[in-house]
Amino acid sequence: MKSEALRRFRRNKVAVASALVIIAFIVAAAFAPLLAPYGPLEQDLANNYAGPSLEHPLGTDDLGRDTLSRLFYGSRVSLGIAFTSVVIGVFVGAVLGLIAAYFGGIVDSVIMRVMDVMLALPGILLGIAIVVVLGNGVINTVIAVAIFSVPTFARLVRGSALAVLQLDYVMASRSIGASGLRIVLGHVVPNSLTPLIVQSTLQLGVAILIASGLSFLGLGVQPPNPEWGAMLSKGRELVRSTPVAAFAPGMAITILVLSFSLVGDGLRDALDPKLKHR
Repeated sequence: MKSEALRRFRRNKVAVASALVIIAFIVAAAFAPLLAPYGPLEQDLANNYAGPSLEHPLGTDDLGRDTLSRLFYGSRVSLGIAFTSVVIGVFVGAVLGLIAAYFGGIVDSVIMRVMDVMLALPGILLGIAIVVVLGNGVINTVIAVAIFSVPTFARLVRGSALAVLQLDYVMASRSIGASGLRIVLGHVVPNSLTPLIVQSTLQLGVAILIASGLSFLGLGVQPPNPEWGAMLSKGRELVRSTPVAAFAPGMAITILVLSFSLVGDGLRDALDPKLKHR
C-alpha cells in the first residue's frame, strides 16, 4: 500500500519538483552557517543600500547587512516557526477532535462551538489578537500560529473519528469489551493519519504566511533577527533604491508556500484510496 502510494506520488512531476524545492529550503536552513557568505547581523556600513554584486549577490539593506545571508538564516526562523507550530497544532487539535468524537453529547458541542468561533475569524486577525495578548517574539509567534492551526485539525480528526467509530469492526471491538483507549489508538488514530498528513503539509504553507504576515506588521519576530516577513517589511522601504531587498524574501515566501500546497495536493491524490485503481 505504501509503495503504491509512493508510486502514484512520483508520477506527479509537479509534486515531486515541489518536494525537491522544500528539501532545498530545509538544507539551506540547516547549513545556513556554511552557505551564507556573511553573518546575519554582520554590517558593512560603507556598502549599505548596495545593489547586487559579486561581493553581495543580492545586495545589502540599510545597515549594510548581506541580503542573501539573512535570507539563508531567515529560512531557519520561518521554517522553524512553521514546523513547530503545526506539530503543536496537530497534537492539540487531534486530541480535542478525538475527545469530541468519542464522548459526543455536550462535550462534542462545547469543543466544536469553540472551534467554530476560532474558524470564524480570519487567520491573520486571530494571530494578531493572540500576539497582542501574549506579546512579540519567536515563541509567542509559534503559539499564535499553533492556536490558529488547532481548529482545522480538530474538525478534521473529529470527522474521521466519527466515521471510524461507526464501522462494524469497531463496534464489534466495543461489544467484546475493548477499552476506549484501545479503540482510539488501535482503530481511530491509524485511520485518521492520511488526512492529517495531507492537511499538515498544506498547513505548513499557511503557517509560513501567517508568521510572515505578523512579522511584516511588526507583531511577530522582532529585528534584528532575520525573518522573511520582517525582511519584506524593511525591504519595501528600499524598493526604489534596492528592489531586490523586498523581492528576495517575497519570492522565498511565495515559492515555499506554493511548494507546500502542491506537495499537499500530490499527497492527497497519492493517498486517496479511491485512486488505487488508476
